[in-house]
Amino acid sequence: MTDTEKLVSVLTEKKMTVSTAESCTGGMISAAITSVPGSSEAFGYGFVTYANRAKQRLLGVKGGTLKKFGAVSAQTALEMAVGARLTSGSDYAVSATGIAGPGGGSEEKPVGLVYIAVASKKSVVVRENVFSGDRGEIRRQTVEEAIKLLLSEID
Repeated sequence: MTDTEKLVSVLTEKKMTVSTAESCTGGMISAAITSVPGSSEAFGYGFVTYANRAKQRLLGVKGGTLKKFGAVSAQTALEMAVGARLTSGSDYAVSATGIAGPGGGSEEKPVGLVYIAVASKKSVVVRENVFSGDRGEIRRQTVEEAIKLLLSEID
């Protein structure tokens, strides 16, 4: 059983739901979850908020957060996850924002830097990751880590 299959199984068993808020993965986390048969019991909402304006309008990310910390930051990932959970009414939400490359990186924020957050009613956890490889590999690693973080946070 894959981690994604396990995630859907655990959520379904517990009668819980998850939503996603994605930037750098462009819907890949949602696609991974919905590729599992029966996932409709556990998944209802996926937000692809590539643009900052979308993060603000759909998820409630504050303009001040984006201005002060940038779209690729722990603070933005946190607000994305919280916004997705509140907007969808899901039990859990996972967000991912980062720099998949090949361009867009800097010394401070290199290509491969990705923040993943999981929000629940009880808490929000944010993890900083630095993945390597090409754009596709960075995005795939982000999906894998997002699923693992979700699994680790489910009560």
